[in-house]
Amino acid sequence: MLKRDYIMRLIRELAEALELLLKKDTGRQREEIGRMYGEFVGPADFYRTAPMDDVMDSFARFAPDERLQRMEMLAELYYAEAGMAPGPAGGELLRRSLALFGFIDSHDRTFSIGRRAKMADISKRLAGAAEGGSATSGAGGDCPADGA
Repeated sequence: MLKRDYIMRLIRELAEALELLLKKDTGRQREEIGRMYGEFVGPADFYRTAPMDDVMDSFARFAPDERLQRMEMLAELYYAEAGMAPGPAGGELLRRSLALFGFIDSHDRTFSIGRRAKMADISKRLAGAAEGGSATSGAGGDCPADGA
């Protein structure tokens, strides 16, 4: 129970940090997000470039009862960073975020309206990009968070 409380506190801290981050200048945002990757999930360079199979395998280093929450932290980081990344890089971050949110949604016992809203937002942005728009229009974090 204490471990679950600790992970939930980490998720809240990440959400608060991302919210504050979006109020800073873009250069500072990318630097801070890189730091958050390291603090919450692991090396930013790995998580930004590794194939999704390797990303998913990397969660084996976390305790089983912690994995979904760590995945959610990474999905939130991808989602927030996608709003700052231009063109195809932003689209790739959105696809990664959507894949993680989808996996979490199908394996977590907790229903999350915030997660579902983000998944709908990402799908809409990716569809808009496929039609010639920008997948990254609208900064990550525009959807209301549900605290989980």
